[in-house]
Amino acid sequence: MSEARELMVTDPQRTIQVEVLGEGVPVVLIPSLGRGAQDFDDLKERLTDAGYQVILPLPRGIGQSTGSTTGLTMQDIAADVYAASQAVTDKPVVVVGHAFGNRVARTFASEYPQHTRGVILLAAGGSTNIPSAIVKALRDSFRKDLPEAEHLAAVQLAFFAEGNDPALWRDGWYPEVAMYQEAALKATSLESWWAGGVAPMLIVQPLEDRVAPPENADQLLKAFPERVQVQMLANAGHAVLPEQPQQVAEMIINWLNEHL
Repeated sequence: MSEARELMVTDPQRTIQVEVLGEGVPVVLIPSLGRGAQDFDDLKERLTDAGYQVILPLPRGIGQSTGSTTGLTMQDIAADVYAASQAVTDKPVVVVGHAFGNRVARTFASEYPQHTRGVILLAAGGSTNIPSAIVKALRDSFRKDLPEAEHLAAVQLAFFAEGNDPALWRDGWYPEVAMYQEAALKATSLESWWAGGVAPMLIVQPLEDRVAPPENADQLLKAFPERVQVQMLANAGHAVLPEQPQQVAEMIINWLNEHL
């Protein structure tokens, strides 16, 4: 296990709790909608063992991270990540965004291209419509009033491939955080972040992702073939990290070793 240290990054707009592990090229991990850094518990250790520095900023409303949650845009959320990364290093970083975090990563790379060395997207949605039944399951995943069986059924449908265990994500849901993140997304034009800057990009695309189906990755690859690489991942859905932790880490580390 790598020894972690914590920072509190404070300015007039925000206070962001940041976990830092390891040394080497800095890699910033950005979690899914309404979820925190615990989703990266496995990946962060594999990255530090491979010789990379890991930076994990907690979104506002999780842990000790605070700040206004009204009237935000995706640029405001990306600015939190930027403030966290700058508190750790002045080197350009690789941003890794999972699910909703892929949008934050692409916003970061679009707003701070000179501070972005690479972009890695896990379950990268953003430009295709989601069926209404999947939208309902996604929203029900954040409902704390549902019976456990009904809640896990929703988590299964929205996030996990058939046969994978949704109990891995029984906990870790922050509905208030999800609400302000969704509001920030609606307040921001797709065009301002969709391209994800100009740095090299890896997309890890789960083949059974119902929220962010492969069409999203296909669109980015067709638009930017010179800098986008797509790796397809079987037996994984939108959750992806708890479903295939070793394969996800290997894809990321191999790409980092090749591109940095």
